Amino acid sequence: MPYPTITIGMGQMLVKGGDLEGNLRRARRMIEDAAQTGCRVIVLPECLDVGWTDPSARELAQPIPGPTTSVLADAAKENEIYVVAGLTERAGQRLYNSAVLIDPQGDLLHVHRKINELNVAQGLYSIGDRLGVVSTPFGVVGLSICADNFTSSLAIGHVLCRMGAHFIFSPSCWVVEATHDQQREPYGSHWRESHRQLTAYYGITMVSVSSVGRISAGPWQRRKAIGCSLAMGPGGVPLVQAPYGEEAEGLFPVRATAVERTVAGTEYAPYLKAKGYNGP
Repeated sequence: MPYPTITIGMGQMLVKGGDLEGNLRRARRMIEDAAQTGCRVIVLPECLDVGWTDPSARELAQPIPGPTTSVLADAAKENEIYVVAGLTERAGQRLYNSAVLIDPQGDLLHVHRKINELNVAQGLYSIGDRLGVVSTPFGVVGLSICADNFTSSLAIGHVLCRMGAHFIFSPSCWVVEATHDQQREPYGSHWRESHRQLTAYYGITMVSVSSVGRISAGPWQRRKAIGCSLAMGPGGVPLVQAPYGEEAEGLFPVRATAVERTVAGTEYAPYLKAKGYNGP
């Protein structure tokens, strides 16, 4: 049976460092807006609770499940929508840069902990240690986070695809220097290339959603998150590129349909070779 076409909301929201309550209010508003515009899924940014690498995470991070996920779960249930969100997870003495998938009943379906964490963030976040996918009525979903999608770390995406993912949803925080000139150096070619490779090889849809706003604390203080959220469909076809800018907050819908996978297991080696892939 073919999968239904769905609308995915790309919730490119303002994230303020350390502003847990304000960030959650903005996330709830994005969730409500997405549901009202007919979205079945909304993808929100990385570390939307307190901001990526913000030192307040040491005091404000919550367990998963916990109070922060409860806020998002209530919003998912009230609005009958799937929610993907990046959060800071407390697990004992460790913090993880995590992403959650919550269903329209408010149930937590999956947690992904970022694996390819940047050097500047490794003093705050521990490294994730597992991958997984989840079956939904619209297809199989995998989660990744921001730098998990570097071209140098696409093994993560390859594994998710080989596990059966039709969609990879990726909360992100795409950041540039405060002086970055978009006219002289247009942002995003490295992301478009990594997304193009996975979507072309496997026929999946990738949706990466970045925050916007100034980084107020931490190792990248004064840099700016600039959105440019990206959706790319099967065959490496660009679907949506959201606007650039630290004030470019908005909800950007994209329509997508899962493509049935025709290969599995050891069949992938010749299948990928025929598509020009020469990796392991």
